[in-house]
Amino acid sequence: MADRDETPGLSTGARLRGGRRGLTLRMLGAELGLSTATISLALRDSPLVADATRLRVQALAAEAGYVVNRSAASLRTARTNMVGVMVHDVINPYFAEIFRALEAALNERKLAIMICNHADDIRRQRTFVDTLMQHRADGLIMCPAIGTDADAVARIVGSGLPFVMICREVADIAVPMVRGDDFTGGRALGRHLVAEGHRRIAFVGGRRATSAGRERHAGYVAALAEAGIEADPALDVPEAMTQAAVREAAMALLALDAPPTAVIGFNDLVASGLMSALRHAGLEPGRDVAVAGYDDTDGAAWSAPALTSVFNAAEQIGSLAANLLSAQIDGGPATPTRILIEPELRIRASTRPLPSA
Repeated sequence: MADRDETPGLSTGARLRGGRRGLTLRMLGAELGLSTATISLALRDSPLVADATRLRVQALAAEAGYVVNRSAASLRTARTNMVGVMVHDVINPYFAEIFRALEAALNERKLAIMICNHADDIRRQRTFVDTLMQHRADGLIMCPAIGTDADAVARIVGSGLPFVMICREVADIAVPMVRGDDFTGGRALGRHLVAEGHRRIAFVGGRRATSAGRERHAGYVAALAEAGIEADPALDVPEAMTQAAVREAAMALLALDAPPTAVIGFNDLVASGLMSALRHAGLEPGRDVAVAGYDDTDGAAWSAPALTSVFNAAEQIGSLAANLLSAQIDGGPATPTRILIEPELRIRASTRPLPSA
């Protein structure tokens, strides 16, 4: 029998997790001195396997992070030509632009993508990840759901599944990641509106439990601080991400004794909702209240008025993520490359100077 790696400090499960393509029944069987048939039966709770043996097999499988493989053919070939792509909002046109770039790059390598909308549901995300593992997918590109922690990401990396994170970042773990520099983009919007004479600047939307939500808002606050403006909590409306929530936020802001003269939407969808709500209230976006968005999605320049927004490089993010994933699929290491793309402020008619400025 070949010598096994007895790396000091590593448990049996940790050693078995070291394989890039993940565990097999043969590896578990070799560790326990059992046949692959016995291992398979034990993992399926077969009464043909003694209780003590079944529990021993299941305990090691759980410790090592083994996931039942539902595709024998893919186990033999170690390739399925399928890549999972998971985001929280497939309706957002920004992600449609990322999908387009990802698909173009991966299709050149004869890889198909399977899309999941986890809707910030951690359980839905876990189910999709498990399904990819079970069917031996070639890789995963993921914008993580709210609540994703370092342990959840480590589980994916430890399984050997090639993996790249996009758009959002998870604290306390370094993995291949591509996203825009959200702090710089938020600060650029804040600086622009201050330069146009605005001092009552609201920020609507953004889930602060995510890196994007926190950093865009932090950039806006930093721009105010540079100008000697104290951020007013009454002008900050986090979590308003649906059109109904955005309309409600707009009405609440307009009802303030000192309403904002400018509003930043967390993304272009939020900004579009804000412009509709302002018109409903008899105000004209750009003329009466400045409105800015984020992501500069297709159509932002053609809205009425044309929307000031931060270009967030959707196609570049998709292409870079595809390249990072492809390198891992080809056998390269999962180097924790962290790519932050510099945003570009695109000023248009929706953020005219304050008339009194």
